[in-house]
Amino acid sequence: MWQKISELFCKAPLAIIGPVRTFKNDERGLSGVVVAILLILVAVLAIVLIWGFLNNWLIDLWQQITGKVSEIS
Repeated sequence: MWQKISELFCKAPLAIIGPVRTFKNDERGLSGVVVAILLILVAVLAIVLIWGFLNNWLIDLWQQITGKVSEIS
């Protein structure tokens, strides 16, 4: 009985370290994560650029509209 308990304590760290080590060495899973992060980064940058262009365009358009209103009155 004590031998089984001793084996359990010896095998427990290996049961945890083994999958972690294989995950670190597996390049397929890591490349998928990197691709997903890069896609999210590109999407966020595209949204920020589009928002900046639209914001400037809307500000210019609003200034033109308010300028015309002041000329009419």
